[in-house]
Amino acid sequence: MSQGTGEWRARVDDVDAQLIDGFQSGFPVAERPFERVGEALGVSADEALVRVQALYDAGIFRRFGAVLNPPVIGSSTLAAVRAPEERFDEVAEVINGYRQVNHNYARDHEWNMWFVVTAASRERRDEILAEIGDRTGLEVLVLPMLTDYYIDLEFPVVNGDRFARESLQSTAVDATRISESAVADLTPLDRRVLLEIQDGFPLTATPYWDIAAAISADASAVDADVDAVLESIERLREGGCIKRIGCVVNHLVTGFDANCMVVWDVPDDELDARGVAAGELPYVTLCYHRPRRPEQGWEYNLFTMIHGREQAAVDEKIDELAADHLPFGHERLYSTATLKQTGAQYEDLVGGD
Repeated sequence: MSQGTGEWRARVDDVDAQLIDGFQSGFPVAERPFERVGEALGVSADEALVRVQALYDAGIFRRFGAVLNPPVIGSSTLAAVRAPEERFDEVAEVINGYRQVNHNYARDHEWNMWFVVTAASRERRDEILAEIGDRTGLEVLVLPMLTDYYIDLEFPVVNGDRFARESLQSTAVDATRISESAVADLTPLDRRVLLEIQDGFPLTATPYWDIAAAISADASAVDADVDAVLESIERLREGGCIKRIGCVVNHLVTGFDANCMVVWDVPDDELDARGVAAGELPYVTLCYHRPRRPEQGWEYNLFTMIHGREQAAVDEKIDELAADHLPFGHERLYSTATLKQTGAQYEDLVGGD
């Protein structure tokens, strides 16, 4: 039974509902953003801020601020290991100890620990993967994203939907190639801003002013006033380094905890057409191409994620997906535990200050 469909919803009033589903993106880039948020909600700026804080404290929001786009900023990859049951906690501790590991999930599969490494460069990313292999003594399956068909974990949750995208009217889906070594054209201020916001925005009435103050207080950083920070954030958003700005919903708390990563063996000459078609489906929350690794026994090249409230309903949709859209060999990797979940983290950014 889904863990979040009852208790959390009973604590949310109509204004909270507008806030949760209305500000997962599009948070204002302005010196006093909560004035605009409050106006949209029909409450004061102070009340809007208090409500965001309360939803964060309740675990309904797990983060407030910018969602960074690692493939544009530096280099990121999904990876997996086969952790022996008796060493599972030990291996997780090693992997989670890296700041650059921003997600780690246990999944019910031979490859049972799946994590994401995000770094400022491909070289540093690969160093970390090699270190993890050396320190754990385990083979590491490295699966960088090669094509993005649909990726967006912004979805309405204050509803009775069975799936995360069920209420959305339309989405833009295409085949976007991803470089493993993308390096954005960042100014010194842009780099400092990204480093300052990677853990989220200050939850205050003037978050952008506070970001500017923190940057200026660092003797090694560039000088920044609030106008310069606002311009930098807009530039980073337009350039794709920031995917969206808003309140990141905890999908587990809000009931979408039957989450399955389905991997497919799609003929290479059909991959783009099949990937775009699957990405357009209202129950597929993520869809992307990763490489096969036949030398490691990994024959799958298309990944889809389905976030649902009940496992039986998710399995029903996977059956439909296989019958009507992806009639190919596949495996279902349900997440069984969240081992780590943060925003993308960087020690430094390519190019230096």
